[in-house]
Amino acid sequence: MFAERIKNRLLNWHNAGLYRKPVEINKRQEKYLFTGNRKVLNFASNDYLGLSVSEKLKQKVSRNFLKYSTSSSSSRLVAGNYSVINRAEKEYARFFGYEDAIFFPSGYQANLGILSAFFEKNDLLIFDKHIHASSVKGMLLSGADFHGYNHNSMSHLCRWLEKFRDNQPAVLTESLFSMDGDFLDVQGFKALKERFGFFSIVDEAHAFGVAGKNGKGIARDAADIGVGTFGKALGFFGAFVLLPAGFKEYLFNFSSPLIYTTALPEAHAASAIDILDFISQCEKKRKHLREISSFAKTSLVSEGFCVKGDAHILAIEIGDEGRTLEISRKLLKKDIFVLPARYPTVPLHKAILRIGITALHTEEDIKKLVSTLGLVQK
Repeated sequence: MFAERIKNRLLNWHNAGLYRKPVEINKRQEKYLFTGNRKVLNFASNDYLGLSVSEKLKQKVSRNFLKYSTSSSSSRLVAGNYSVINRAEKEYARFFGYEDAIFFPSGYQANLGILSAFFEKNDLLIFDKHIHASSVKGMLLSGADFHGYNHNSMSHLCRWLEKFRDNQPAVLTESLFSMDGDFLDVQGFKALKERFGFFSIVDEAHAFGVAGKNGKGIARDAADIGVGTFGKALGFFGAFVLLPAGFKEYLFNFSSPLIYTTALPEAHAASAIDILDFISQCEKKRKHLREISSFAKTSLVSEGFCVKGDAHILAIEIGDEGRTLEISRKLLKKDIFVLPARYPTVPLHKAILRIGITALHTEEDIKKLVSTLGLVQK
């Protein structure tokens, strides 16, 4: 019974153009991936500043793992609450301008852990319809009531807030959306927060390290809680949640994903502190990333592509899932790696080619991408 269901569901997924089979990567070398016997230009990376391939950072991380144990070997609530982890969390709170912070093993687990802990039955959540799947799952686990507003529409959000004025809702959004690539209307969002007094959680995973002054993100003035990840611009792994005072204590007591998970090792925390120094010194990289991303969007639009995105994430609208997958495969044959984002990552029949641009890319790389796209999409 189960085997037959699995077989049929996979077949249906194939026929709908939604089947996923990740390309096996042999190794990575800066902006290139090696798959099979080919070297391909990578436009599917979230390593926006190129820090994960920095020799200086690799050396620091290596020394930290030589100094400390390879594992914390326990959850934070048992024997894994090491002082270096607490010190790192305080450094992150200070750097990003919050009262406190806590680390999670992944961004998915962070959103799951905070939403399922902070909210419960009879609470009300209002969320941007394009938030990450992990936030959606966290809302479902919380048992709270929730309503979505049209993507980045402050007018639609306002209508929900007026309707539920007496319910003290919380609002969930992102500051830089992972698939659309557009920035949150921070001023509009902040104005609504001041007017209605809602509690806000802003996922800045794709903005921290890159956007805002010194890479500190763009939404601090409008966020009660900020969610970040090490696995993107910070070039590492794991995630962090930036919190008001007292909220960390609550998570220690009521967040199941935190309570029952082995803590990240001490070496991770020590490396996280080092990464803050790198982020502070990356202004040239951030400037280059802004310029090369703008060049990419302008070049793609001038060639007739329908492109969304305000920064280093660009979405080329294709629509049909099968065609999107075929274009991605043709690009790979031309030694360019691009993600064909399809349902359920994006809405059905709204498939895109998601272009992830990094500070490692050059104008020549962008020209190659644009010219090759022009050839393969015909």
